[in-house]
Amino acid sequence: MSVPQPPEPIPGARLLFSLDPAVSHLNHGSFGAVPISVQRAQQRLRDEMEANPLRFFTQGLIDRIAHTRRHLAGFLGADPDGTALVGNTTTGVAVVLQSLGLRPGDEVLSTDHGYGAVSLSIQRECRRTGAESRVLAVPLAATDEEVVETVRSALRPGRTRVLVVDQLTSATARLLPVAAIVGVAREQGVPVLVDAAHVPGMLPTTVASVGADFWVGNLHKWAYAPRGTAVLVVAPPWRDRIEPLVVSWEQESGFPARLEWQATLDYTSWLAAPAGVFTLRSLGLDRVRAHNAVLAAYGQRVVGDALGVAPSHLPDPGGPEVAMRIIPLSPGLATTVDEARALQQRIAERLSSEVAVMSWKGRGWLRLCGQVYNSPDEYERLAVRLPPLLAQR
Repeated sequence: MSVPQPPEPIPGARLLFSLDPAVSHLNHGSFGAVPISVQRAQQRLRDEMEANPLRFFTQGLIDRIAHTRRHLAGFLGADPDGTALVGNTTTGVAVVLQSLGLRPGDEVLSTDHGYGAVSLSIQRECRRTGAESRVLAVPLAATDEEVVETVRSALRPGRTRVLVVDQLTSATARLLPVAAIVGVAREQGVPVLVDAAHVPGMLPTTVASVGADFWVGNLHKWAYAPRGTAVLVVAPPWRDRIEPLVVSWEQESGFPARLEWQATLDYTSWLAAPAGVFTLRSLGLDRVRAHNAVLAAYGQRVVGDALGVAPSHLPDPGGPEVAMRIIPLSPGLATTVDEARALQQRIAERLSSEVAVMSWKGRGWLRLCGQVYNSPDEYERLAVRLPPLLAQR
């Protein structure tokens, strides 16, 4: 089977970013990359803030945040009245968990594809409240129908207080059928919290089409927003119950203002986020999505071939729209989180390539991303240089 053809580059896209040209940045999914124009938009806002902090914070800032919220909600297909800006996905998850009023005898159900920090947040809230955390095993190769049935059989109405499920998983790049999962959970009266950290900007899904009780996603990964920009979308029955992690002067204003206003927080990342969406749309939203997905698939195949992984053993759990791909590493490599981090750092230092190395279910996985600033030769160079490095155990 031949290697898929890489996509045509988007002219000038690489020049939109200030990334170090001596490094191959193949891990966009972890922290994103902010275009220069968006950096400058945020800097102008910071200059405004520092020129007169009192005026910036006390005259119109709440209205400016609300305007930004409406803009971003429109981009995501979410109800602006049910959308709140938060710092990141893990913050949004923590807000929801501590707003549920968990008690002994309750359980929080999640899957073994969940993001590590989210799993830790679940564990902490369960320790604090006496609730139970139960993790559901979902095979990587399971079909969507099998995933839905696995979830259906695991729900325990009256005891399962919330189901936490990823829309696109971080460790395994698996796209889960969240709309169908929400449907079966609703049949049993179980609310669903969707971790959509990687969805905004990458996937065409609208929040309304998912129908979750809670949906939280980052805009600083694939939507080119400054870091620290995410949204928490809450269904109407839950909005009055959502409490911020820290009480502020907007506490009595209700959701979403009570969640967004955190006194002297630097709000410039939020206010500059629409500039990131503008950049994405200027490049062509569908064009960027298609380019990134095809490039990630190309990188997976080229590096997989170099590592001796047969094409049939290269996972494709996300489908053709996903701009992240994983490659299994040889048994014994990166079997723990600490080993994965050490290998990732070694690849960065010796090969000048930023990648993600994950440990999932006792096996190491290499995750590659595709973005408009990447080119096929970056994956090809990694394919040549990575095997000798991995042989030096």
